[in-house]
This record gives sequence, structure tokens and C-alpha cells, in this order.
Amino acid sequence: MATLTGERHNQAIWRDYLELTKPKVVVLMLITSLVGMFLATRAGVPWTVLVFGNLGIALCAGGAAAVNHVVDRRIDAVMARTHKRPLAEGRISPAAALTFALALAVAGQAMLLAFTNPLTAWLTLASLLGYAVVYTGFLKRATPQNIVIGGLAGAAPPLLGWVAATGHVSAEPLLLVLIIFAWTPPHFWALAIHRKEEYAKADIPMLPVTHGEHYTKIHILLYTLVLLAVSLMPFVIQMSGMLYLVCALVLGARFLQWAVVLYRGSRPHAAINTFKYSIWYLFLLFIALLVDHYLLLSL
Repeated sequence: MATLTGERHNQAIWRDYLELTKPKVVVLMLITSLVGMFLATRAGVPWTVLVFGNLGIALCAGGAAAVNHVVDRRIDAVMARTHKRPLAEGRISPAAALTFALALAVAGQAMLLAFTNPLTAWLTLASLLGYAVVYTGFLKRATPQNIVIGGLAGAAPPLLGWVAATGHVSAEPLLLVLIIFAWTPPHFWALAIHRKEEYAKADIPMLPVTHGEHYTKIHILLYTLVLLAVSLMPFVIQMSGMLYLVCALVLGARFLQWAVVLYRGSRPHAAINTFKYSIWYLFLLFIALLVDHYLLLSL
């Protein structure tokens, strides 16, 4: 059986290193980064920025995820959701994972500096350090508000995409960051309720562990209301049109419905279903924003 001492009982394969990067999370981040790029300019995004800018952001995000695997390897080993991860099972050593993370981060930063602009590189580095060091290394174990405070790092991709295309920060991408920032607590706390016993066993102070499920459900409901309000702001500031407004209202109403179902406890598996819907919510909301943008340009 694999151990956490660094001894490998199974040879690591390329899929293990790919798993270190949390590819599904990175793909969702890249979608929001792409939307940020395309919303930033009417002239079109240069192919070099489109390809190498997003690749650089992805490599840095993957490097941060690999650091997360290293720091959380002992926690991962006692949680059913994560106990088969490469470091938890000893297929990759912490030293090898950190070397891999550093290589990804350096390559990503080099691409951003070469093909975008220094501001994008610095903001991406800040996001990387915010997730890998501040959130994973400190906040996750320090406070039940870890997701709220640490969510800013994960909310950065649309800003990074916007800055990569324009070279400057403006109000519009910050609003996109605010949407993801408001989305993160109900998204992750729903999963935390579903995995409450595992987080308690791993001694991680997630909100359902420290304050109970009822308290967490109330906060999921409140944050979902905040998210619904914030998601309408692109229409309010004339960043988007009626198509986006309708989509935001429909998607937000469905998210709110799941939050109410979770609060009432009226359906089995409501927590994990709320979590799953939240992923589709963010994906579809940003796609709606992008489609609406090009619809407005064609008018």
C-alpha cells in the first residue's frame, strides 16, 4: 500500500502529473479568461495573446494546483474524494511535485512576459501566490472564512484575460471578478456540506464543521442572493444587453431555487446537486455574456 513517506509503490505516469494541475478547474478558469479577453476589445484578440496568453495563465494555475497537492497531501489521504491523488498514494514525491510546479510557473510567467505584458504577468503571479501560499498554506487551516477570503485568487482569470488583451485594468473586468468572488462561497460550501465528515476528520475548519449545516445553508442562501444581484450589474452598466439579462435571471433563479431546496432539506443529495449546478451556472453565465457581446457588436 502506498505511503506518505515519499516511497513510491507505483511508477508515476503522465496522467499523475496532469492530475496535479487540476485540469477540470483550469479549464473553467480558462473559459472565464477567454471571455475576459474577447470582451476587452472590439478589434479582436491577436492570436499570439489568445494562444500563449491563455497557455501562460493555464500553466501558472496548474503550478499553483500542484503546490496545493503537496501542502494538502496528508489531508487528501484521509478524504474519500481525494485519497487516490498522486501524492496521497505516494506515486509522486513532494519534491518531484514542487519541481513540476516551479517549472510550470516559470514557463507560464515567461510566456506571459513574452506574448502579453508585464501587468498580466504580475497579476497572474499574485493570483498564483494567493492560492498556493496564502489560501492553501494558511487560510484553509486558519479560519472558516477561508473560501471567502481566498476566493479572490480564484476569481482573477477574467481580469487576467482582459489585461492580457488591453494592458490595463478597468471597471468591467473587476465586475467579472466580483461575480466569481460572490459565486465561490455558495459553490464550495455546498460541497463542504456534502463532505462535512471528511473535513472534520481532516481537521479543516470549513464552515459546516465549525458552525453547523444550518448556519452554512443560511449563508449559501444569502450569498446566492448577492450573486444574483451582482450578476445583473453588467446589464446595469451597459456592458451587456437583454440576452445576457434574461440568461442571468434564469440561471440565477435556478441557483436560488437550489439554495432554497438545500436550506429546507427537502431533497436528498441537495448539497452535491447544488455544487454541480453551480459549475454549470458559471460556465453558462460567462458564455451568455460572450454571446451577448458579439450580438451587440453585430447590431
